[in-house]
Amino acid sequence: MSAVEVSAFGPFFAVETHDTGDVPIPPWRPVAELTDGSHALADRIERVRSNLAARIAVSPADIDPRVAGSVAHLGLVARILAPTVAAAACDEPRISQQPHELWWQDELGGPFPLSVVMRMGGDYAITGSVVESITEGVMEHAGVSDRVLWGNVGSAVNSAARLIASSRPELTDAVREVADTYLRDPRIDDGTQRAGPDFRRRSCCLIYQLTDDRSAVCGDCVLG
Repeated sequence: MSAVEVSAFGPFFAVETHDTGDVPIPPWRPVAELTDGSHALADRIERVRSNLAARIAVSPADIDPRVAGSVAHLGLVARILAPTVAAAACDEPRISQQPHELWWQDELGGPFPLSVVMRMGGDYAITGSVVESITEGVMEHAGVSDRVLWGNVGSAVNSAARLIASSRPELTDAVREVADTYLRDPRIDDGTQRAGPDFRRRSCCLIYQLTDDRSAVCGDCVLG
């Protein structure tokens, strides 16, 4: 398995690679800046808030910070989890889940560039991972509930599995097994969800609040 093969699943899966200990040159930035308590995560949320406001022609102050926080969080974790799930489903090597071994470019408007360390072996436990750290950071900064944010993680995992299975049907069983290792985490809807077409999260990412239309929800939303 290679970065090229992972990237073949689509833009959200595309990654570049670097070796452990490398320091990619700008515009690459360490993902660790999103987890170290600096201003990077807060800045990302505020940029998402401004972007959402521009889309519906209102002031950023009119956007609930919890909505911006949830949307920013979903974009970050989905981008990291998509290639991670793909590499695991296709078997070895795997993508490091440590913040200091991931690098990104802070772009909006689509999947941001991501560079990763790939190595043989390892597991994908959420505890101690970059996804857990980003989730806790958004919870603290934007006041989004843990139920919403962990629901975002579950949605991101299932969405990645769905896209992979659609592209490579022979990987359906393998990718759902990988996704289920995440979904068993009790923080994600009490660990009761399983990947597949019947997946329905028990929370909402809050984006419908931009229109006050409860019908404008994602396909896996509890409000749908």
